[in-house]
Amino acid sequence: MISDESDPVCDAAAAVRLLLLDCDGVLTDGGVTWTEDGVEQKTFNIRDGLGIKLWQRAGGRVGIITGRCSRVVQWRATELGIDFVRQGVGDKLQVARELLDACGLDWPAAVFVGDDLPDLPVIRRVGVGVAVADACAEVRATADLVTQLPGGRGAVRETVERLLRARGCWEELISHYRGDGIA
Repeated sequence: MISDESDPVCDAAAAVRLLLLDCDGVLTDGGVTWTEDGVEQKTFNIRDGLGIKLWQRAGGRVGIITGRCSRVVQWRATELGIDFVRQGVGDKLQVARELLDACGLDWPAAVFVGDDLPDLPVIRRVGVGVAVADACAEVRATADLVTQLPGGRGAVRETVERLLRARGCWEELISHYRGDGIA
C-alpha cells in the first residue's frame, strides 16, 4: 500500500491512464507448456484479471506488448476487454509510443509492468516503471516499483491496487464486493 505522500509512485498515480503489460513473466509465470499436438498452453492469474477489470472501471485503458505471438494471449485479452494487444514486438518502446499516441497521452500517463531485458527501455521511459518480484536484476534496479508478488502470481493486481489506492478510489471500486453500499 502506498501511504507516504512523497512516494514517487503515489505522486505519479494521478496522471496514469494507460496500463501497459508484458505477457510472459508478467501476466504468466513465464513458463510455456506445449502439448503433444503442438498446442501452446499458458496459465493466467484470475486476480490479475480482476485487477485489470478494476483498472478499467476506474477509467483506465490497458495494453499488452509482448515479444511472442500466441492465440492464448489474444483469447485472454478479449475475455478481459483489453484495448490493445501487440504481439511479436521487437521494439517495445516504439509500440508503447504508438499506443500512447492512439490514446492522446504522453509518457507520464503510462505505467509499464515488465520482467526482462526487452522491457527495460519502456520501464525507463514511462511515468511508472514496474518490475515484478522475480524480474531480472537489471529490471528490478531500474523500476520505480518492484512488486512483492512474482509474475503470473498477482503482480499485476498488486500494481493496480497500489495505483488505485494512491488515487484514493480503491475503496469505492471494491465497495460492492463488501456489500457496504459505498459505490
